[in-house]
Amino acid sequence: MFELTTRRRALSGVAALLATHTFAQAAESAPATAAVSASTSTSTLALRETTLPPVIVNGASANSLTSQPATTRKRVLDETVGSVGFVDSESYANTYAFTLRDVLKNVPGVFAQSRYGQEMRLSIRGSGIARSYHTRGLEILQDGIPTNLADGSGDYYQIDPLALNAAEVYKGGNGLAYGSATLGGAIDFITPTAYTAIAPNVVRLEGGSYGTVRTSAQFSRVVGPLDFIGTFTVDHNDGFRQHERGQYEQFNANVGYRFSPRVETRFYLGAYIVDQQLPGTLSLYDALHNPTKAAASALAGDQARNTRTERIANRTTVKLDVGQLDFSTWAIHKSLYHPIFQVIDQDGWTYGFAPRYTATLSLGGMRDDVIAGARFFGGNTANRQYVNVAGNRGAQTLDSTQSAYNYEAYVESRLFFLPTVALMTGLKALRDVREYVDHGGLVADPQYKSTSATYSGLDPKAGLMWQPSRDIQAFVDITRSQDVPDFGDLNQTFSNTMRFVPLRSQHAWTLEIGTRGSRDRMSWDVTAYRSLVRDQLLQYTTNPDVPASTFNANKTVLQGIEASASVDLMRDIARAGAGDKLTFSALWNYSDFRFKDDPQYGNNRIAGVPVNVLRAALGYSQPNGFHVSASVDWVPAGAWADDANTLRVPGYTLLGLQAGIDLRNGLSLFVDARNLTNKRYVSDISTVANARTVSNTAIFYPGEGRSVFAGMRYAF
Repeated sequence: MFELTTRRRALSGVAALLATHTFAQAAESAPATAAVSASTSTSTLALRETTLPPVIVNGASANSLTSQPATTRKRVLDETVGSVGFVDSESYANTYAFTLRDVLKNVPGVFAQSRYGQEMRLSIRGSGIARSYHTRGLEILQDGIPTNLADGSGDYYQIDPLALNAAEVYKGGNGLAYGSATLGGAIDFITPTAYTAIAPNVVRLEGGSYGTVRTSAQFSRVVGPLDFIGTFTVDHNDGFRQHERGQYEQFNANVGYRFSPRVETRFYLGAYIVDQQLPGTLSLYDALHNPTKAAASALAGDQARNTRTERIANRTTVKLDVGQLDFSTWAIHKSLYHPIFQVIDQDGWTYGFAPRYTATLSLGGMRDDVIAGARFFGGNTANRQYVNVAGNRGAQTLDSTQSAYNYEAYVESRLFFLPTVALMTGLKALRDVREYVDHGGLVADPQYKSTSATYSGLDPKAGLMWQPSRDIQAFVDITRSQDVPDFGDLNQTFSNTMRFVPLRSQHAWTLEIGTRGSRDRMSWDVTAYRSLVRDQLLQYTTNPDVPASTFNANKTVLQGIEASASVDLMRDIARAGAGDKLTFSALWNYSDFRFKDDPQYGNNRIAGVPVNVLRAALGYSQPNGFHVSASVDWVPAGAWADDANTLRVPGYTLLGLQAGIDLRNGLSLFVDARNLTNKRYVSDISTVANARTVSNTAIFYPGEGRSVFAGMRYAF
């Protein structure tokens, strides 16, 4: 056990750095972990109890300012005064992790449902609850740097589950640590570096149902002050349904250089090619009885979503005598060819700069962890539309430009006025601009138009955290969130004519109370929350082939419980000291989302998300790497399909089985079987206002049938 005592005025992050360096010299068999930043340093109590774990870093022992192992990141994340979640990539390494649902499915509070390919609905606490495409109300970060476009919209295709080291989920206002203040919060997907990769070389091969073949290769090295890593993944899938074939090619890399013990820079590079056919939505009858069928319009229009995205980013870290400065810059280029009701053809750039200061200060002898930052980012997209002629461009119907500019500043303080109790306060100020120019002279709208909308606000946050021991926290906090409409909301289609519809930003006050921790054989994470929302951005589908329209609801209430627990039921089963164990884990998301005294919908439930979602797993594992588990996903009653609450999808139960083994030579094998009973069910819905009054209710995405995948990973 390694012990370290610090004074209140000393930076805990620097203390952790010194401790790591000393430990590495004392025990060469335990390579040094990365230093903990000043913003996330542990309390004095935690430092006394911390045993620094060994972390393999390809033979390197130098500490990195821009790269920390998963164990350090989780310990730091757990000091957040609010509800957060953490996923170590090794927890799903021996499964078929194709979409982000496979990454996030065990995080309480996250609702993730697949539609087709890697397209999915991802919602936290009702964020984007009725959004039938892409993301809204969530900031998607990669290595702490935004991947969303400048207007806030985003895709998930650039996040490769096989190119991750961990995922950090900041629910609601807890994303303020990175400048986020949306209803859903932020998810930071952490890619590995040469210091945190499991081995210098990793290759992976997988295959299975629906013509699935995926290969992935990773290569990393540390050469003096330079380190680099690259991950390339190619995935082909014919799809469960007709006209669902997808081809994904994803490349992620980063290169770091350490100028001195106090200065380090890291460049992130990414290139993503997606060619995805769209199967469309079906009627409820077809979704349950003919789930492999494609919509007639999807076939006639050869509907697809093809994207080409390139991303470059940099983070430069400067360690100061007091605190740390991080400078993040990024640029994203994205082109989209999207034949649906019309051919949507877009090409645009997003660029940004975000300085961030973190420090542990002394305020009247009390420890004060401070984060202060700003974000300046914007972008322009050339948006053109054409008549869809069997998937090809016909006559042009729209020529427009979409521009978004964002100016944001934020600060957060965590003051330990008692050794185990912290007061958290924070504030975000924003001014976001959305500009739309219709260049005119085309079929749909011959009139030149130029319009814009500006959104501003102050979003405060306050809370308390009690940490009676290093591994247990309890918290209560209140936050104000603000969601600014993106162009998917502001640009709406009426009779094949695109119009700019001015919408108000969505505001909410959210109160949450919860606890997380571990003790002996058990771990838990339980939070109850209640959000009072004004002007919630909701959507309704008027035609299954036309993007849904968005409106501001008056008052809504989003409340629920997000809970997970895990317990080792038995240990040392084979014999005394064998180290094998039988583990039971469970997750429960309770989502009570309603209108409040709405003149049209009264107190109806908001369509799109089921009230109860439960997941449980029973697994057996051995220290030699063998493991087998059975899982069940249970939705007792399906979600409403309309806000009038006249049409509801049935509930369902899905059974799965996973098994794998890690061999001593670095080879891992696995098999992943899903929906063993071949259950017919609805996985997602494009919601409507009132199912009884619309002419077409083909708004349902059928869930996938029985499937089996197998794979191998070789690390050397």
